[in-house]
Amino acid sequence: MVNEQKRLVEKSVEAFIVGLELYNKPTIKYRVEGFSFFIVNAWELMLKAEMLNRGMSIYYRDSNDRTISVDVAVRSIYSDKKTRIRLNLEKIIELRNISTHYITEDYEQKYAPLFQACVLNYANELKRFHNVDISDYISQNFLTITSSYEPLDNEQIKLKYTPEVATRFIQQANEVDVLREVYNSDKFSINIRQNLYITKKNDTADFAVSIEKGSDNHVEIVKELKDPSNTHRYSYQSVITAIQEKMSKDNLHIDYPKGFNSYVLNLVIDFYGIKDEPKYAYKHTIGNQEHYTYSQQFIDFILSEIKKNSDVFVESLKKSKKITPGT
Repeated sequence: MVNEQKRLVEKSVEAFIVGLELYNKPTIKYRVEGFSFFIVNAWELMLKAEMLNRGMSIYYRDSNDRTISVDVAVRSIYSDKKTRIRLNLEKIIELRNISTHYITEDYEQKYAPLFQACVLNYANELKRFHNVDISDYISQNFLTITSSYEPLDNEQIKLKYTPEVATRFIQQANEVDVLREVYNSDKFSINIRQNLYITKKNDTADFAVSIEKGSDNHVEIVKELKDPSNTHRYSYQSVITAIQEKMSKDNLHIDYPKGFNSYVLNLVIDFYGIKDEPKYAYKHTIGNQEHYTYSQQFIDFILSEIKKNSDVFVESLKKSKKITPGT
């Protein structure tokens, strides 16, 4: 058993290093797919070795020659589904599965913060579970990943891909953005970004810009974004996640034993006629398929209603008469 554990850990470390080398090699075009494949494989092997450490089987009950999937291994070690390490891994596993059918290079800017967190999480868990220091195999500075692709905006995505693929890209990217904000943990994502600030102090500025029309370095201040891909970023499931996380942080409770879930969200949507409120919901139509995404205003509205009537929130939603939000 010890030899099997050691073999799994050694293979895990090798897969991890291959993934890093692949991702940080600038000549590789489809490195997102390659990295997601190898980093998931590295985690799978490492977690299965830990399962053996704990006396758990890594084989299916009806087959001694077939090991469990990475999803089962993740759930076995991180039983709390809200553990940030688990949430990070699940999103990257999802990306790995998507890359089987879709070209994913344009996901890089969105997923790079998740990749960076995943790399550091792996190094920490490898040490915690198996007392193996990754720096014995690879220099510490190589644990910082690089990102080179320029992100495409939504209009560029729509021009580059078919409507079906573009919609999937944009909504997947929005999902990542929303979860990064909701979870707000370096176990889930570590931002890799450059922030620009407008300042009137020339001695503290890295470079100068002007909002004057005659300036050579002309910039404009955007006051309003009306693209629903930006204003209505929440999928149905991420609405539930955002509400659950906020309620947990604020110690909010409602009169429903299972808490805020799809049943309660459906009551809210039906009771208030949310799908008919453009500021809260946007209908996407592609061919014969329709689905909705939701705005931050909708999240804020739900939370404000819960705070007002938490003790009878669900009971009041069971009334059949629809009312307009805010009335």
